Amino acid sequence: MTIDSRQVAAGMLEAVPFARTLGIEFVEVAPEAEGGVRAVVRLPDSPATHNHIGGPHAGAMFTLGETASGAVVLAAFGQLLDRAVPLAVRAEIAYRKLAMGPVLATARLGRPAAEVTEELAAGRRPEFPVAVQIATEDGKPTSEMTVIWTLRPN
Repeated sequence: MTIDSRQVAAGMLEAVPFARTLGIEFVEVAPEAEGGVRAVVRLPDSPATHNHIGGPHAGAMFTLGETASGAVVLAAFGQLLDRAVPLAVRAEIAYRKLAMGPVLATARLGRPAAEVTEELAAGRRPEFPVAVQIATEDGKPTSEMTVIWTLRPN
């Protein structure tokens, strides 16, 4: 699988203006073993996205994680956009430790892309998880998130 990370970033920022509003930056979008995909996105430290104690607001961190998961979905299934629309079905986030400064979200596809594509080709509406870990720039984990996505056939 070949991934053009610049194309994924541009597509995400065009399709999701709120990610642009928060200043989300795309660090990496890359294939992994066995049909997997990984995306790393960054939320810069900005007073405009702070909470009452000076760290990134929970809503900004949720958006960061959801954006990273969307980049994974676009990278893995972008070639299917003429046949299906990717939609987030549900998400769960656990805020484990206080984050301060810039944060990074690393998202990984939870099922092989080929398996999901086969379900779609068979006429089913596949659901699949994307796991996200959010950490400070120095690598301290702060939050965990899972976003369940589907490919809704056109």
